[in-house]
Amino acid sequence: MRLLTSAMLASKFRGSMLGALAGDCCGSLYEGENTCDAGERLILKKYFDKLEGPYFTAPAQPYTDDTAMSICVANVLIEHGKIDQKQLAVRFVKEYFTDSRRGYGGAVINVFGKLRKSKFVDPLQPASEQFGGTGSYGNGGAMRVNPVALFCHKKTSDEVVEMAKQSAVITHTHKQGIDGTVLQALAVHAALLMDPEHPLNTQDFVSNLIDKMKAIEVDEEGLGLDDPRPFTKQLEAVSRFLTMNSEPSDADVVNVLGNDVSALYSVPTSIYCFLRAQKAINGIDSENPLRRAIEYAISLGGDTDTIASMAGAISGAYYGESVLPVNLVKHLELHDEITVLADKLYEASLKA
Repeated sequence: MRLLTSAMLASKFRGSMLGALAGDCCGSLYEGENTCDAGERLILKKYFDKLEGPYFTAPAQPYTDDTAMSICVANVLIEHGKIDQKQLAVRFVKEYFTDSRRGYGGAVINVFGKLRKSKFVDPLQPASEQFGGTGSYGNGGAMRVNPVALFCHKKTSDEVVEMAKQSAVITHTHKQGIDGTVLQALAVHAALLMDPEHPLNTQDFVSNLIDKMKAIEVDEEGLGLDDPRPFTKQLEAVSRFLTMNSEPSDADVVNVLGNDVSALYSVPTSIYCFLRAQKAINGIDSENPLRRAIEYAISLGGDTDTIASMAGAISGAYYGESVLPVNLVKHLELHDEITVLADKLYEASLKA
């Protein structure tokens, strides 16, 4: 396997940030839809074909809170070289009150209001009070953790885990919300460090994540819970789906892995979309593996923007910028700014 050069890493930073943007922008149009039947898949295919085809002038495909909050994370890492939780909370709140039309959920809006009112005295308290003190188990931490995984390319998995947790707890303090953020970060980090010219062993990829999550998912409260390792079990389901003799149905994938806003039922799905797209998928006519991952994620319905964004982040981190269709990227809102941000994040990571 080749050593990753500076140019390759820089390309992977761009690929991951733009891949996440592509999934977010393209997926947002289909959020809340059911899994696609054959006719709807054809419509989805034509949508992507049009964006990839000869460039035409049209309003940019808009990004959502996924991208807005990812930009905040990236800028804090660039400016501070770490997750400064107060500064990150300030950026989240400022971003929301500057442009609140990006599809933020009611729970996180409540956190932002409390943070603003308290003047950020304790940036972690409002999130810890959510849902009767249990905290949010949603995928909001995972959807924005991509810059953390990229920034940590020289760091150990343990350091990735710690920084991912620090980025999550400003809005998500439930263990599943935190662990989902950690899992997504580990998946991006693993893909980032791989050579795309070397065939990817999908089972090894999942097995390595399972080993890491077994160490992370522990019954910390000592309550003897029946299901102390839910993400590990979801990853084991990913492994089973990948080794089936025939492709699992979309209904089976959604019933087991999920497609909703919870971290448990969306982060493993995004990983599966990336891995399944390593080869052709029935009903998705594209030779481009990143497009396959994003298009497949959208076809599963549900929280399409976030799952497609997370799948795009992993895929882009693996393949690099060259995998992104040039004309599709031109249709994404903020694509130039995201490219510059990825370059700045890479330069900042070299100093960390």
